[in-house]
Amino acid sequence: MARITCEDCLAQIGDDNRFNLIHLTVKRVKQHRQGEPFLVEGKNKEIVMTLREIAAGKVTFENIDILPDLMDGGDSGAVEGDVKEVDTVPA
Repeated sequence: MARITCEDCLAQIGDDNRFNLIHLTVKRVKQHRQGEPFLVEGKNKEIVMTLREIAAGKVTFENIDILPDLMDGGDSGAVEGDVKEVDTVPA
């Protein structure tokens, strides 16, 4: 596997500001720690995997906030009337 560089990630996000890259990376790592799956294949540590996601163009400033909803199928918010009634047996 090729090495990932900050320059690859900076070129992908279209910004030369490393602070912005760190901000995006930390936000995505926090999502991974809450159970979000990786969008690229690999067996590296979570920070490297996150940088690989950014370099591959899978994670951007435009989609970072909606990625968890996309991975859940967009059903994160329950709508009234969607709740199924379940019969319970008294104990």
